[in-house]
Order: sequence, then C-alpha cells, then structure tokens
Amino acid sequence: MSDYGVVEICAGAGGQALGLEKAGFEHKLAIELDSNACDTLRLNREEWDVKQGDVADRDLWNPSDYRGVSLLAGGVPCPPFTIAGKQLGAEDERDLFAWAIELVDEVKPRALLLENVRGLSMPRFAGYRQHVLDRLTELGYVAEWQLLNASDFGVPQLRPRFVLVALRPEDAAYFAWPETDEEPSTVGEVLKDLMADNGWEGADEWAKRANKIAPTIVGGSKKHGGADLGPTRAKRAWAELGVDALGIRNDAPLPGEKFEVGPKLTTEMVERIQGWLPDKGFKWKFAGRKTATYRQIGNAFPPPVAAAVGSAIMRAFQHEGEPTQRQPVEHDPIYKALRSSGEFMTQAQLSQASGLDLDAPELERRISILSRDFDVEISTRKSATAYKLGEFRAFTGQEDHARNELFLKNRAKIS
Repeated sequence: MSDYGVVEICAGAGGQALGLEKAGFEHKLAIELDSNACDTLRLNREEWDVKQGDVADRDLWNPSDYRGVSLLAGGVPCPPFTIAGKQLGAEDERDLFAWAIELVDEVKPRALLLENVRGLSMPRFAGYRQHVLDRLTELGYVAEWQLLNASDFGVPQLRPRFVLVALRPEDAAYFAWPETDEEPSTVGEVLKDLMADNGWEGADEWAKRANKIAPTIVGGSKKHGGADLGPTRAKRAWAELGVDALGIRNDAPLPGEKFEVGPKLTTEMVERIQGWLPDKGFKWKFAGRKTATYRQIGNAFPPPVAAAVGSAIMRAFQHEGEPTQRQPVEHDPIYKALRSSGEFMTQAQLSQASGLDLDAPELERRISILSRDFDVEISTRKSATAYKLGEFRAFTGQEDHARNELFLKNRAKIS
C-alpha cells in the first residue's frame, strides 16, 4: 500500500474523496451504490478503482486485499439517524455504521474516518455511540466523535456533520480536531457571479439580500420526488435570502426577468453552496441529469471539511506538534454498566455502577431508548426489576441478518 492510501466506502459523488485527495491521500478504492455517483467519480478521476454495488457484498470486493491501508473512510447512509426521519438506527436496512466498524477488524487501517448527520449525536443514539467507541477500543484504536459545522471551513451553509475519527494510540496522541478562524462566505458572495452569468441586472441587489449562510442543502433520496431545497421551514429561510426553493432551474436568470420571491438556483450554484469552491481548488464535474446531479451534490460531505479533517489525520500520522493524552468521553453510562457486568442489574446496582442518581421513570426511559438498538432482557423479581444487555441489533456482516433481504427488496429506492 502507498504510505497514504485510502479505501472509501459509500463514496457518493466524491465530496469526501476530493477533500481527502487535497489532504494528501491517494485513493486505492472507492465503492458506491449509485450508478450516477460512480460515473461522476470516474469522470473526474479515471485512474481510480471505482466499484459500483452493495459495499457489504463480498462478491464486489475483498476487504482483506486492502489490509494495512492508511485510511478507511466513508459517509455511510444517513437515513437511519436523521432527525427528519424515523431514527430507526440499528433496525434500518440502510444502516452500515456498525458494519463499517467491524470492517476495521479486517482491513486494519492506520486510521478510520466516518461522517454522518447530526442526529447520530442525539441522546437517542447514546448507546449506539458507546458501542462503537467500545468496539474500536477492543480493536486497538482511540476514537472520538466531533460535531463539525461546514460554515466554520468557508462553506456558505451551516451543514452540521457528526464525524468519527479513530487512530492507533501512537498516532492518536498527535491528533487534534481542525479549527479555523475563517469567516464563512455568504450565499451572495459565493453566487453573485453565477447569478450575473446571463446578464441579469438584479444580481448585485440580490447578492446584498443574500448576505447570510444558507440552510443545510437537502439531497433527499430516491423515495421522494425531484430536486427540492428542503422542507417548509428551510424554504422560508431560502426565501429570506431571495431564493425560490421550489426546485432547481437549468440556467442563470436572464435580462429583464422578475421574481416574486427570487430566482431558483442551478445545480452549479448548489455545488458552490456545498463547498465545491473553484477559487479554493475544489472543482468537480457531475454525471447524470439535473435531479440526479442535484441529489449527488446535496448528499455530499463538503470537500473543504473533508480536507480539513484529512489534514488533521495526516498531521497525526506525521507526529506534528506536542503529544497529548486523550481522555475518553462516555456517551452512555447505563450501556457501559450493563455491558461490563454481563449480568442482570437492578436500579440500585445501575445507579451505583453508572454514578447516576436514577429513579424508576428515568431508568425506564433510558432502557427504552437502549432497547431500540439492543436486545434488553427484563427480569421482574419480588424485590426489584433487573435488566441485562443482550445482542446488538445492527447489521455487522451477518449472512442471516434481516438487513440483507430488506436491502435487496428496497435496493432501487436506497440512496
């Protein structure tokens, strides 16, 4: 393997890929389910090995062939965790996060980088996150989660992403999350020249109105209709910026055009809002028709954010700066207590083991949340109710897991 090779799973249209390339990584393999996204990757980097299909399909690729690669990275599907969805987590057939963690044991990369939506950071998934951290610790890695906002890296939208980085202890001591003092660009600053491309006289005034960062771009999924900039609340925010969020247009406004709310965006404009900023070296071409292109852009990890995180990992590899002792963050003390015990535990025992002052309703609430991703046995005794942690429900590669059948059934709608 190259000193800084990367295998990228669920690569999408290349937002993370381009950022990691900027950080100095060399793609050894990129795997993606969507055919248009694969065409986009090949269009931009014909030398890359791009494979189309289910990343968990052993007939598509053999993870052991890439053992020892510097970085295993990916943007596994977001719907299992998104706030706007049902947050099914481990019970969602699209969930590949837990599977990706088990992949680490086979690939044994020097570092792991996975990104997902902010919803994964919520209390609903505290046990899931704790399982991930504990499993990576077992595999010999030091792992951390961090919520990063794209606007902190020059991208003209907030776009919070929940990022997991795991490194070997000797490298983890040198890792620091990227920081920036860069002022976020506004929508008007970034798009003014594109709005004026066809001679529209209103471009200057429009840019003055669009003087804020954008709402988060919503790529949507194949289950829904065409290109659309988001739900009702987002559309109101776009309207305040002078943007008609009901769809995407083909070209910039023409001379003399008048708008009740403002012009619609083109896919090229959405590219820039998503972080493909030509003046910063982030240039890309997209394959497919308008809706497919918009969906690829909208579901991407902004390249400048990926470049910043990738550069932070690269600095850790090179042991730059002073080493620090990383302190583990506990996400779910109830999960930790149950997992450590392996036996039935009562309310009093869980309170003592977790360090929490738990009354019965609060414990029941926490157990109820935990039960959505894990089997939890409940024993009602004469003296007290007791709980025992069972199996993790997520797909981790099991041939008989319900995910496999559901995936094949819904494959055409998964994006």
